[in-house]
Amino acid sequence: MSAPSEVRTDSLLVRAMRRRPVPTTPVWFMRQAGRSLPEYRALRTEVGMLEACTRPDLVTEITLQPVRRHRVDAAILFSDIVLPLRAAGVDLDIVAGVGPVVAAPVRSAADVAALPALDAGQIGFIDEAVRSLVGELGPTPLIGFAGAPFTLASYLVEGGPSKDHARTKALMHGEPELWHALLAHLAGVTTTFLRVQAAAGASALQLFDSWAGALSAADYATYVLPHSRAVLGALADTGVPLVHFGVGTGELLRLLGEAGADVVGVDWRVPLDEASRRIGPDRAVQGNLDPALLRAGWPVVEREVRRVLAEGRAAPGHVFNLGHGVPPETDPDVLTRVVELVHSVPRD
Repeated sequence: MSAPSEVRTDSLLVRAMRRRPVPTTPVWFMRQAGRSLPEYRALRTEVGMLEACTRPDLVTEITLQPVRRHRVDAAILFSDIVLPLRAAGVDLDIVAGVGPVVAAPVRSAADVAALPALDAGQIGFIDEAVRSLVGELGPTPLIGFAGAPFTLASYLVEGGPSKDHARTKALMHGEPELWHALLAHLAGVTTTFLRVQAAAGASALQLFDSWAGALSAADYATYVLPHSRAVLGALADTGVPLVHFGVGTGELLRLLGEAGADVVGVDWRVPLDEASRRIGPDRAVQGNLDPALLRAGWPVVEREVRRVLAEGRAAPGHVFNLGHGVPPETDPDVLTRVVELVHSVPRD
């Protein structure tokens, strides 16, 4: 496994993720590349989401757009959580106004057995896109990402997005052996997807468990943690910092840290100083401005950014971010001002 260049491993982002001293807090935004940018919307006029994710030229351009505009401290690969499933051969599509829709939901042992594995050769477009981006970004680090096994399983079992994850929880408790077989398979898919990104030059990797907040701590520890730990453990030899993030996971923060990442992402519901206390002193934190506040007017945004930075000083390392993704209606100029403000405040 080739390690990122020395220039990128000494970036502000990686130093903060490694809990090393930094003069100012690094900042990037989840979903910084996407619908909030007019240049993105213009590029996507006649191209579907999953098609865009498989074209290295579009992935490169879309990933670079927010770096050029906002001067953030990292790019994050433009992709989608369900892309590795699609690349492996699962019949799914992203439906406008709905989200990922799976043609044949997974409900039985036969369905799990029929799931295709992901081979690195099936995602050569990811390797090409990452290598292109690393060349274009220079000293700016690139973050790779993938969906965690539980979140992928939820899409497969429910057949699409779900508010209550009822079928997922029923399978988890009703057929635990089948559940663990499904998540073990998905852990392999996710690991392959992330290892390709690391080998191509990504400077950090983020594991998104978007729906983990739907679970109790006991269920997460029993049914999810072993598989997220397997993914993160399998990536330890990549030499890059690993980030673990979920929404609504205040009661799971300690367990997210135990999964093995270097950084735990925190949504807006828990102050960073309290979050760091729950996670422990051997993990950095990432977050956690409420995305909704980006529309509240600059005085409110400035006050809340400064609060997040102040609370983040209690953690051994802090990467400024939102508590979830950039909403599509966000004024891009506000994000640019947030970056400038974060960069103007000394870390110590």
